Amino acid sequence: MADCKKEHGGCGKCCFVDSVIHVDVKDDYGKTLKKTSDLKSNACLAPSQAIPAFVLKALKKIHPEVRAKYYGCGLVVPECLEGCRLLDQGSGSGQDCYMLSQLVGEKGHVTGIDMNEDQLEVARKYVDHHTQEFGYEKPNVDFVQGNIEALKEAGLKENSFDIIISNCVVNLSTDKRKVLSDAYRVLKDGGELYFSDVYSSSRLSDDIKNHKVLCGECLGGALWWEDLVRLAQEVGFSPPRLVTANVITVNNMELEAILGDYKFVSATYRLFKIPKISNKGSLVIYNGNITGFEESLEFDSQYTFKVDEVVEVDGEVASILSHSRFAEEFTFQPPGVPAGCSVKKPKVGTVNPFELVLQLGSATVSSATGGCCGAESSCCK
Repeated sequence: MADCKKEHGGCGKCCFVDSVIHVDVKDDYGKTLKKTSDLKSNACLAPSQAIPAFVLKALKKIHPEVRAKYYGCGLVVPECLEGCRLLDQGSGSGQDCYMLSQLVGEKGHVTGIDMNEDQLEVARKYVDHHTQEFGYEKPNVDFVQGNIEALKEAGLKENSFDIIISNCVVNLSTDKRKVLSDAYRVLKDGGELYFSDVYSSSRLSDDIKNHKVLCGECLGGALWWEDLVRLAQEVGFSPPRLVTANVITVNNMELEAILGDYKFVSATYRLFKIPKISNKGSLVIYNGNITGFEESLEFDSQYTFKVDEVVEVDGEVASILSHSRFAEEFTFQPPGVPAGCSVKKPKVGTVNPFELVLQLGSATVSSATGGCCGAESSCCK
């Protein structure tokens, strides 16, 4: 639970409020919402952007009932997944888990955690179906009931996952710091939290935070993006890397009036659990061995790596690439331009999703999603 003095000004009621919000969320996503058309905004719908062929192929193998209960705000597919152990926070009906189970392969494993019994019932119902559909000898997916801010209580061990994803669920938690700190705890060294969620242009008022419909629409619990940057680094993560940003529209006059001047975006960030960031930059060359990204890898909104192109990266990105599952996907050289070699300079980066949308001059900043390594190597050892 959140610290009362910090979150509620010492009101002494935060535990009750938190419990009510958890019950409301379970009702919204298990009973009230029967299909995506029941939603009153596009906050919890996937943005319209190109989906790679290999991801589409994986999605087509998922049972229709599982897909019908999908409420995510983005397609969360990090790159280089072959052989990885992956945790899906707020796995819902299991769509992302079953899609990703194909990308990690039979030697990898995907665990989904969700607090909603109705959603978990749908997900667990089709474990055997998908094992057979994917041609696996045994399941590489399991589902755990629990809250994303209480991973230890759900039985998830420390340093046990290579990657954590979540899709429009962190906003539903009343204790974002605990969500991030628990994620950090269960990640292996070099691991990554890759997640899409809803962010606000400033801190929300208590009236909006406690509004049942806005919470169910993923807006009432939206974190101010600046608070994400602060909290992530306070619990130990590297500075957040912004991948994509999409404007959220509210198609309801009553809710628009309540929200006033607040603006919202759905954005995807990647946070890494790595040693202290180096001050030294590096020259890196992408080798092109990640399936689906044989020609280039769009790492985030600042860096796109083309095969055999020498790119100058700052100390932060150099540390991330060299201490994560991406280490074998790049050749690293010390700073300094080699004779007869041109070096690509990075564009100016931002962690502000609202700024990113404005920079691109579009309501949608799209990015290719990730995939798994080629047959030559495994991303996760």
